[in-house]
Amino acid sequence: MLIGPRNFAGQGDRWARAAERLDGVGAVSMIAGDNGGLDFPVDYRVPDAVYTNSRRWGVRQRDAVAAGFTHVMIEAVSSMFGAASDKVVAREVDWLRARGVEVGMVCHGTDIRLPDRHAQLDEWSPFRDAPAEWVSRMRTRAEFNQRVLDRVAAPVFVSTPEMLLDRPGSRWLPIVVDVERWTTPSDVLSRDRPVVLHAPTNPLVKGTALIEPLVQRMHDAGAVDYRRVVRVPSSRMPALYSEADVVLEQFALGMYSVTSVEAMAAGRIAVAHVHDQVRDHVRATTGLDLPVVEATPATLPDVLDDIRSRPDHYREVAKRGPDFVRAVHDGRLSARALAPFLGVSG
Repeated sequence: MLIGPRNFAGQGDRWARAAERLDGVGAVSMIAGDNGGLDFPVDYRVPDAVYTNSRRWGVRQRDAVAAGFTHVMIEAVSSMFGAASDKVVAREVDWLRARGVEVGMVCHGTDIRLPDRHAQLDEWSPFRDAPAEWVSRMRTRAEFNQRVLDRVAAPVFVSTPEMLLDRPGSRWLPIVVDVERWTTPSDVLSRDRPVVLHAPTNPLVKGTALIEPLVQRMHDAGAVDYRRVVRVPSSRMPALYSEADVVLEQFALGMYSVTSVEAMAAGRIAVAHVHDQVRDHVRATTGLDLPVVEATPATLPDVLDDIRSRPDHYREVAKRGPDFVRAVHDGRLSARALAPFLGVSG
């Protein structure tokens, strides 16, 4: 299986490694461009200039994939072969299928999230009261990608359960992390002033502007030690998590993603706004309750005060995190989700 070309948060590579847990499966991850400068493991890197401009590379890549792979997983409705197909994904799918290659699609979030649906669903939606031009751009992209998915009619996987509403009939492909990489011996809530960490990859959709003034006021009052992390290399993040007590993820989308999973793996207290639909789907699929503490921009100060006043309770919540991640996000469940697409036993 070849998976690419985005590798957002290193997930393409993690899903490739998860697929290799299955008997008889080999997998290669690919990225085109530099992922915004964030350095995550990947098997095959293609410079953006080559991907975008070199038809010769695209043709050779396309031929190599047809000769060497039985399955291709396309991320974020993005072209695998660049200039060779003028980045037309449906054209690439047709070409691969004509040569016996099975194609699947995996979506990460803003690639298919429908702004109007989300704005109606959640009062904290980033698509409410946002600049009209930005919302229009997000809507245009999501609607175009949804039409491509309709056109190619391939199996669709989504990285977080709330996207099941955006793409009915899709299947949850859980995020994968290396639990041991995040394990830390440091305790949580051992200080009078908890360290509260926030590392938004996209502040606009994560609701950073909704919660940061609130947390900053608590910081200024001496209640918490607030630390915002901006564009730190992924290699440094485990050390930063080990110094934190609470990790704030997102407060606008109603989901949990890589940040919360990594925080739970590190035994930190993950806090986010998570819809009941997401929690219910996780419980129905895994039999486990999601140990992410619920908070909205309206309730976050009270939640942080409660964490400070009941440290023993929240230490127990944090202790549940690593076991949850091992059960749901260590790659085994993701491998089982991929098995039918790959035609092997899970």
